[in-house]
Amino acid sequence: MKDNILAFLKAVLLIVILFLPIYLISPSEKQNSEYSIKKVNPDQFNVEIGIEGGTLKKALAGDAKTLNPVMAQETTSTAMIGMMFNGLTKTNVKTLLPEPDLAESWERDKTGTIWIFHLRKNAKWFDGKPVTADDVVFTYNQIYYNPDIPTSVKDMLYIEGKKFIVEKIDKYTVRFKIPKPFAPFLQAVGEPILPKHILEKSVKDKTFTSTWGVNTDPNKIIGTGPYKLVEYVIGQYAIYERNPYYWEKDQKEQKLPYITKIKAQIIGDPDVRLIKFVSGEIDYYGVRPSDLPELLPKAKEKNFTIYNLGPTPSTTFVVFNQNPKAPIPKYKLKWFRNKKFRQAISYAVDRKGIINIAYNGLAYPIYTGVTPANRRLYDENYYPKYPFNLKKAKQLLIEAGFHEGKDGYLYDAEGHKLQFTLITNSGNKEREIIGNILKDDLKRIGIEVNFQAIDFNNLVSRLMSNYDWEAVIIGLTGSMDPYFGQNVWLSSGHLHMWYPAQKKPATKWEAEIDRLFQQAAVELDPKKRDMLYKKAFRIIGEEQPMIFIAAPEELLAVKNKLKNVFPTVWGWYKDEYVYIKP
Repeated sequence: MKDNILAFLKAVLLIVILFLPIYLISPSEKQNSEYSIKKVNPDQFNVEIGIEGGTLKKALAGDAKTLNPVMAQETTSTAMIGMMFNGLTKTNVKTLLPEPDLAESWERDKTGTIWIFHLRKNAKWFDGKPVTADDVVFTYNQIYYNPDIPTSVKDMLYIEGKKFIVEKIDKYTVRFKIPKPFAPFLQAVGEPILPKHILEKSVKDKTFTSTWGVNTDPNKIIGTGPYKLVEYVIGQYAIYERNPYYWEKDQKEQKLPYITKIKAQIIGDPDVRLIKFVSGEIDYYGVRPSDLPELLPKAKEKNFTIYNLGPTPSTTFVVFNQNPKAPIPKYKLKWFRNKKFRQAISYAVDRKGIINIAYNGLAYPIYTGVTPANRRLYDENYYPKYPFNLKKAKQLLIEAGFHEGKDGYLYDAEGHKLQFTLITNSGNKEREIIGNILKDDLKRIGIEVNFQAIDFNNLVSRLMSNYDWEAVIIGLTGSMDPYFGQNVWLSSGHLHMWYPAQKKPATKWEAEIDRLFQQAAVELDPKKRDMLYKKAFRIIGEEQPMIFIAAPEELLAVKNKLKNVFPTVWGWYKDEYVYIKP
C-alpha cells in the first residue's frame, strides 16, 4: 500500500510540474516583463567603461576546507580562494580560447615541444614583491611535481607519463620543454602560480600540505589575483579587498577590478540564500528550478534579472565505492564491482521523472560523463542509454547472482541482503529528491536503501580521506576540455571517484580509458582527438562506474544595479569589469 501511495504521489507531482506555465520550459527573453528569463548570448558580450568603488555582496555555499589552492579539491574551497591566484594563462569564456594572465606573451618552436613564456614585469604578489621566473619554476618543480604533495593538478601535467621540464631563462622568462606537442598545453599552464619566498620553507620541511589552513591569518595568504582575503570568520563571512598591485586597467587607465570590496556570507542552506537575495542582502544567486515560481513574479519589483546560461557542464550522478581499501564489507565491494549490478541500478534510475520533479524540467538526461554543454562530444546516438525499466533492472540483478527472498528483497549467493547506505550533502534539495526517488524505486525491485543527507565537508572527507562510504549522490563541475578531467577519468586520478589514486589500473577497461586519454593528449587533429575521447566516454557509459543522472540548465539571478554582467556556464566574462551603478 505504501509503495502504491508513493508511486501515486510521484505521478501527481509529475503532472503538476508538466502543467506549470510554459515559461519554465521555454522562457521569454523580454527583459522588461515581470515573468522573464534572459537567454545568454556570448556573441553580444561587450563591456563598457565603469566606475570604481562599492561592495559586492555574495554568498558562499560553505566553509573552505583549505585556503591552499594546491590542496583544494572541493568547490567550497575553490570558490573562496579562486579570485586570489593566477596562472600563466587563463581562458576567455566568450571565445573559450587561452589568453595572457601572468604571462603577457609566449612563443613556441617548430616542433611544438619548447615554449617560452614572458612574464609581466608589473605583476606583484600581495606583499608587493615581484612575480618572477623563480616562482614559476618553484611552483611546478617543487610543488606540482612533488611526490609528497597529493594534488589533482598533478594529473594534468604529465604527457604519456612524462612531466614537463620547467627552466628559468632570466628573471622574467621561463622555458617549458614538453615530451610531445599536445593540444591543451596553453590551458594546462593556467594552474595557480605560488610565491617561492613564502612557501619554499614549508615545502622543504614537508609541512606544505597543512600550510594555509582555514585558521591561517588571511594576511598571510599571498597571491596575485584581483582580490585578497582580509578577514575570514568560519561559519559567518569572508571579506575581500581589491589587490592594489593588480595590473589590469581599463581603456581610461582606471584600476581593475572596478568593485573594491566583496563581502561573502557563508550560507549553507540554499533556502536561506534565496531569502537573502530577495531581501537585497546578496547581489546574485544561483537559481534552482524549484525557485522559479517564487522568483519570476518578483523580478520587476525587486529589480533583478534571471539569466538562463544553458546546459551546464556539471553532472549529477550516483557512484558506488569500489576501493579495496574502503572499510566496507568485502561482499559489498563484490556487488559494486559487478558491471551488471551497476547497469541494473542505471536502468532503475527514472531520469525523466527526476528531471521533471527535481529540476522542473530544466535538465537533460545523461548516461556518461558528457553533457550538451560540450558540443564537440555530445552525441545522443553514440553512447549507451539506460531508459527507466525496473523489469530489466531486476533481470540483470538475477543474472548477476542475486535471488529473491521470501520477504521480497534480493539476496546474494552467500545470503547477504541487497542493501546499502546512500549519502548526499544536506541542504541540496535536488539531490535529496533524487535520493528519495531512488530509494522508493529500488525498493520496488528488492533493494533496501538507507538514504542519509550529511554535511558537505563531512561528505568530502569520507569520499577522499577515509573512504568510509558505500554509495553517494554527488556532482562534478565539468571541464572545457576532457584533458582537464584527467583527475577523474584516469585510474591514477585523485578524483577517480569509485577507486582513486590507483597505482596501476584495477581493470582492463580502466586501462583502456587511460590509453585513450593519453593518446588524445598528444593528438593535434581535432576530429581524431574528439573521437578518442568519445570512445573513452562510451566505455564509461558501458561500464557505468558513475551512474549519471542529469545535467541541469544553469540559472542565475542578478540585481540590476550590477553592470557589465556577462555570465556563462564556464564563469563570468571579464568579471573584473563588473561595476555597481549608484
